[in-house]
Amino acid sequence: MIKQAIIPLAGLGTRLLPLTSVFAKELLPINGRPGIEYIIDECIDAGIKEIIFIISKKKMMIKNYFYSDRFYKNLIKKKKDPRIIKEYKKLLKYKKMIKFVYQNVPKGTGDAVLKTKRFIKDKYFLMLLPDDLIIKKNCSKSMINVHQKYKSSVMASMQVNKSTVSRWGIYNLSKRLSKSDYLISDVVEKPSIKDAPSNKAVIGRYILPKTIFKKLKNQNSGNGGEIHITDAIQSLIKDNENFIAHNFSGKYLDCGTMNGYINSGKKISNLWNYAW
Repeated sequence: MIKQAIIPLAGLGTRLLPLTSVFAKELLPINGRPGIEYIIDECIDAGIKEIIFIISKKKMMIKNYFYSDRFYKNLIKKKKDPRIIKEYKKLLKYKKMIKFVYQNVPKGTGDAVLKTKRFIKDKYFLMLLPDDLIIKKNCSKSMINVHQKYKSSVMASMQVNKSTVSRWGIYNLSKRLSKSDYLISDVVEKPSIKDAPSNKAVIGRYILPKTIFKKLKNQNSGNGGEIHITDAIQSLIKDNENFIAHNFSGKYLDCGTMNGYINSGKKISNLWNYAW
């Protein structure tokens, strides 16, 4: 069973400027809640017991947010507002689950994952990218079910417009396993339209093997001087590690761009009783 999740949060958030010039993008409100809380709730509902945040010293406000329970406790002493009490209890619940590690130099998602090596206990762990919200159905929970069935690594997948393949990790298939699950033959990080093996993209949910740390430690920097998780995954595939693409059934929301962030708030607000 997958019990640990990691969430890289050290990115600069330049696509959401000017908001992110003074504010961590993960704390920006989406329908009245910090976006990161949707990701945490997805983890909890999927059975995750521990979450590791990778942040930078420039984004200490994220840690401060989750350690603000004393602020709420002092407010409750003055006024027993049910809404404040609810927020206080929620923060205490989150705080018990979360650990923090630091990536002070932005060297890519692969480097962020490597920072968590000493905390990962089991053979497999979950990684979620906070720019990608998946609502209506719990993607992480369905991926864990796929992992338990096939005893393999799993990545969330969807088809994208061919004109946008350079934004994504793009993969090729070797075998169909079920209506929604496929064995991956190779994957490449942000290819050109010409070089893309397909228009099937990896979305920000991964169940990764602990063996990926060794690959990341010895991996050279890729495009943009960053260490890409996709390159390490490709190396593991060459070593006969099975990776399964899971076509999730939830609704994908891109919160990493200004238009996507605005539209995400609108779509979630339309689901006024939003829950898993």
